[in-house]
Amino acid sequence: MVKQKYFTGRCVMEKIVRQSMLYDFYGELLTERQQQVYESVVLEDYSLSEVAEDLGISRQGVHDMIKRCNKTLEEYEQKLHLVEKFLNIRAQVKQIRVLAQEYHSDEIANISNEILEEL
Repeated sequence: MVKQKYFTGRCVMEKIVRQSMLYDFYGELLTERQQQVYESVVLEDYSLSEVAEDLGISRQGVHDMIKRCNKTLEEYEQKLHLVEKFLNIRAQVKQIRVLAQEYHSDEIANISNEILEEL
């Protein structure tokens, strides 16, 4: 029973991380209103009811907007693959850093650390 809760929690965290990354890359492509609602619910963890009350719209309206935003962000990723490319580059640079440390190459390790910080 404990494993199931952990697994479910892990899936929820992975979903939140993915939503955050998609928003980081493509959020500027949403309307200001969509950004406002999405940030409040997904990034700041406000409830649908709280956001609905603040904006003077229905709870269902907030829910529908979040669903549309998620769909839009996923569609951008399917077309542009920016998040996928970012994750691949980050993994490769981490691999370079590990290899550089194995060969005691401080200069390569420093460069890979700088790249990771910029990502």
